[in-house]
Amino acid sequence: MSTAVAPVTVGGAPLTPAQVLAVARHGAHVTLTEEARKAVRHGRERVEALARGEVPAYGVSTGFGALATRHIAPDLRARLQRSLIRSHAAGAGPEVEREVVRALMLLRLRTLASGNTGVEVATVETLAALLNAGITPVVHEYGSLGCSGDLAPLSHVALALMGEGDVRDSAGELKPAFTALHEAGITPVELGAKEGLALINGTDGMLGMLALACTDLERLLKVADITAAMSVEALLGTDRVFADDLQRMRPHPGQAASAANLRALLAGSPIVASHRGPDCSRVQDAYSLRCAPQVAGAARDTLAHALTVAGRELDSVIDNPVVLDDGRVESNGNFHGAPVAYVLDFLAIAVADVASIAERRTDRMLDVSRSHGLPAFLADDPGVDSGHMIAQYTQAAIVSELKRLAVPASVDSIPSSAMQEDHVSMGWSAARKLRRAVDGLTGVLAVELLTAARALDLRSPLEPGPATGAVVRALREHVQGPGPDRYLAPEIARVGELITDGSVLAAAESVTPLQ
Repeated sequence: MSTAVAPVTVGGAPLTPAQVLAVARHGAHVTLTEEARKAVRHGRERVEALARGEVPAYGVSTGFGALATRHIAPDLRARLQRSLIRSHAAGAGPEVEREVVRALMLLRLRTLASGNTGVEVATVETLAALLNAGITPVVHEYGSLGCSGDLAPLSHVALALMGEGDVRDSAGELKPAFTALHEAGITPVELGAKEGLALINGTDGMLGMLALACTDLERLLKVADITAAMSVEALLGTDRVFADDLQRMRPHPGQAASAANLRALLAGSPIVASHRGPDCSRVQDAYSLRCAPQVAGAARDTLAHALTVAGRELDSVIDNPVVLDDGRVESNGNFHGAPVAYVLDFLAIAVADVASIAERRTDRMLDVSRSHGLPAFLADDPGVDSGHMIAQYTQAAIVSELKRLAVPASVDSIPSSAMQEDHVSMGWSAARKLRRAVDGLTGVLAVELLTAARALDLRSPLEPGPATGAVVRALREHVQGPGPDRYLAPEIARVGELITDGSVLAAAESVTPLQ
């Protein structure tokens, strides 16, 4: 676990996507406020009063879902909660990534700490202890319909709190939950009335993946501006179309930001300056160059909307029923994932289009009839060497997959629970698609970056601008320049890592800040 990341306090102010990232990806320590503990105790007192009463209360003294009409005798209620978790921990498929599980654990902790769920303080503290010990329950790919919460994923987490099921410890070793908890000095919880339901009835998985994807896309969309600028230079394109007065004629904020980045990245470029004079006979660049800020800008505006939705959801309490501040315990439909599912799908569409236009720019650099003087496929000896021919095939394969991933999950609904849950969001599935899409966009941009850098080297003695030149120099510390064919897959992977760890963005911003 990392000790360099600032701790995250749960209770009071809403969490931010950056805090979700800190805990999920970087192992930040989690602390609970005393105000949160007080609120939790108050909510628990209300649930215990209901449990003692004679009036049926959903999830406290009744069954769940389509079985909500059955009254549960007091001596069976502890068993009811255990049975709920065991039966709902029914996921299947491969393990979900550690950062996703940690994100959903943190977000469930946030709702539990509100005091509106009626759980014991010890249950909240135990969930925090698992996070801080680096214990990650095994959660599977399939099991959530995105309604009534991410039921199966959260149930696998709740199962671990009970000391059952499998987990991975801080070193990533697979262990029985009871063993890992014992080694960490954590006592498993014994669930009381309503606690099982409170642990699993939330949108935490899909919201966690949304927060992580938004953070990654903020970086990737800046990298898309960098690769676009490098391609404009490599293809002897013009920067005039990115002028501020032209962009202000269509005042979308994302477009303005992307165009401003392109102007900054291309400022002072000797390559761009070399064909500005009257001898240049080209009237227009292709759409993939000229319309770069329109496409990337639309993606930025989509991301801004998604962040707005994420912010609202991070300020929400998702449970059913909920304990209200005036003491009422009410059923509701706030667990429905539609608001999150829609933006997850919307982002996948934007990601596919940003990748598509990047692939088109790459293809132009490889085509001798459209590259304005570059060798075929940027090969050292075309015919003997293939250059980046198959790297573009890889891009094309990823883009094709991204188009399939852009098909929305949220328009689907599969009724469940004997038609009690007759309309679901499929938000978890939308989130899983988006994660794969973000990885795909990273790969597409890595190939464009690698190709554009090679093309810029081949334009020598003309030099790229200061910002794009800094990116090329940073890249050359890890990847060789033009030459005979060599094993490309490791280079593509390495450039992807440089995009993901922020090195590419840092190189550009060492010269000019980007929006």
